[in-house]
Amino acid sequence: MNRVPLAERMRPKSLDEVVGQEEIIGEGKILTEIAKKAEPVNLIFWGPPGTGKTTLARILAKEFNADFVEISAVTAGKKDVEEVVARAKVNWNLKTRTVLFVDEIHRFNKAQQDAFLPHVESGLITLIGATTENPSFEVISPLLSRSRVVVVSPLSKSAILEVLNRACKSEKIKITKDALDYIAEISGGDARSALGDLELAASLAPKIDKKVAEEAAGKKLPGYDKKGDNHYDTISAFIKSMRGSDVDAALYYLARMVEAGEDPKFIARRMVIFASEDIGLAGNGALSLATACFQAVERVGMPESGLMLAHTTVALALSKKSRKTTDAWYKALDLARKTRGEPVPTWLRNAPTKLMKDLGYGKGQKWEAGFHLDKPYLPDSIQGIKIF
Repeated sequence: MNRVPLAERMRPKSLDEVVGQEEIIGEGKILTEIAKKAEPVNLIFWGPPGTGKTTLARILAKEFNADFVEISAVTAGKKDVEEVVARAKVNWNLKTRTVLFVDEIHRFNKAQQDAFLPHVESGLITLIGATTENPSFEVISPLLSRSRVVVVSPLSKSAILEVLNRACKSEKIKITKDALDYIAEISGGDARSALGDLELAASLAPKIDKKVAEEAAGKKLPGYDKKGDNHYDTISAFIKSMRGSDVDAALYYLARMVEAGEDPKFIARRMVIFASEDIGLAGNGALSLATACFQAVERVGMPESGLMLAHTTVALALSKKSRKTTDAWYKALDLARKTRGEPVPTWLRNAPTKLMKDLGYGKGQKWEAGFHLDKPYLPDSIQGIKIF
């Protein structure tokens, strides 16, 4: 029995074998051009699971004739980073490039990412990171500015079907068309998931029909998929529990997310939003606390960050709630969209020239703290309207 998973056995060995990434692979496209030049480039692959981020990194390292080192930010520590740097220094002396692939790079906190920076800047290490989260939030600016962000898209159903057909042909798997279609349909653009379903189905019957495919898919262990319903349902329950001031429920849903491996920065960001949206003027310190929590989580990392998240969760849940500023903001946005062409009253305008002053720009204004002009501040068409 082959113990290497089907998804690993079917992993493409060259860019020509990669399916469904026409935006980044092909004549004139970024990855093909980088591979042609064979000059290592720092890259951040951003895309959902099972779209080929690791595969692309391995292929490019091969094109660069580089030593490929792969670590996961989930399990790697300071010692692992030090070992990579030591290995890269040996490679440098041997005139061999080192490509470091960091899977789930968003799991590294700021201090950990900072540790790579001098070695990336010096060229000792070529960094390729993979993330399912927005790099703008998850990767430090200095590292981001030295890298090209490449968006790796979810695979289309037709691309998944091509991957499955290749696997069936390679592994001599017998499967009906409707079963193949079913597996592709439920994959959600994740080739690894589709191949996992196919492999499990093949172990259940000599020929896979739709019933066997459904049975295989049903046997998958339910997980906390960060792009699936469970992810959104749990964060929704967490927010609603804080909104309803139910501390026990809020802590419970927080614990479920942390235990499932949810990115703590994602939770902290949602609390920052909640502090303004649902607490607002009822507790002006809530925003500062939530922001401090985000910064602490970013700097400390897990598992200790759980304490900061729990502390802030309890504080926000117990706080008085007010949506006055939230409601006023959405009302102001709606009004601004409807009246965007309305001129600003002349007495509120800037008057940098004599002509503008002669035309009444800034007339009556005084540069005094708390000065109030006895004239309307809103444009003519909406004078007297109440937003807050």
